Amino acid sequence: MNEQMLLIMAILVVVALLFDFMNGFHDAANSIALMVSTRLLTPQAAVVWAAFFNFAAFLFFGLHVAKTVGSGIVSPAIIDNAVIFGALCGAISWNIITWRFGIPSSSSHALVGGLVGAALAKAGWSAIIAQGLIKTSAAIILSPLFGLLLALALSIALLWIFEKSLPYPTEQRFNKLQFISSSLYSLGHGGNDAQKTMGIIAVLLYANGYMQGEFHVPFWVVISCQIAMAFGTLFGGWRIVKTMGMGITRIRPTGGFCAQTSGATALFIATSMGIPVSTTHTITGAIVGVGLSRRVSAVRWGLASRIVWAWVLTIPASGLIAAIFWYLGRSFLV
Repeated sequence: MNEQMLLIMAILVVVALLFDFMNGFHDAANSIALMVSTRLLTPQAAVVWAAFFNFAAFLFFGLHVAKTVGSGIVSPAIIDNAVIFGALCGAISWNIITWRFGIPSSSSHALVGGLVGAALAKAGWSAIIAQGLIKTSAAIILSPLFGLLLALALSIALLWIFEKSLPYPTEQRFNKLQFISSSLYSLGHGGNDAQKTMGIIAVLLYANGYMQGEFHVPFWVVISCQIAMAFGTLFGGWRIVKTMGMGITRIRPTGGFCAQTSGATALFIATSMGIPVSTTHTITGAIVGVGLSRRVSAVRWGLASRIVWAWVLTIPASGLIAAIFWYLGRSFLV
């Protein structure tokens, strides 16, 4: 590998880690909003708590999601530096746009959309692995639905169990239990989301001939991605915290526990199956489920519909941006 190609690859690795940092920054609200809105922790303490468990996630999960992103959505044979450049720029651009307007979109699906858009621009539909894309696309619907239904069921069960209990001591009890549910959710967030960047860096290394044999992720890539995501969470996307913690519905400690536990369960299942789901979609669905357990009008459906539209637009919008960046980068990156 000549010095110029090595430099290009190093720059792309840095850009990938920048995306991972922005993923943590953009999605910090998913992990901390409920802790902050229920006054369990101050915003500063909450981001440190979430960042620690984001980083520690690699100790608990395999790398199935990284394999799906790196080799299960787009054919590795067509991956080159320009495709990776387009995918990352498309995802980062969409994250910045949605962060600017305080909309909790999916960093995960922005990356998938970017990868698909750049691959389509280069090689057309033959570059897409239909099974992987269908599985990922189905998760757009299933992950928030699963989170919603599980949070709704758990909220109703707790309302029934503690029907005759005094509200204040019950809420205080669940305020403390949120330490457990929030740590589990942050583990799930770090386990699923950081692996997407791991998959991108690993396939980049393969494309440049730096790695051979069966697809795997080097340990330095794993650690680098977990650190980048944890630091992103530390800096936190504060514009989105208000939307997630207070905008969709009013959340009490019991609701925070139910939403985080339901979201964590969905993320643990998806990560073990190698499905790159959206932590944003999952926790939003769970928060809506908590609101529905009280009454339908407890959910601010106008705001929820804005969030859904952002979900619908994420893959095509990031894909279109990625295709433009692929076109710009193909002349000097290949």
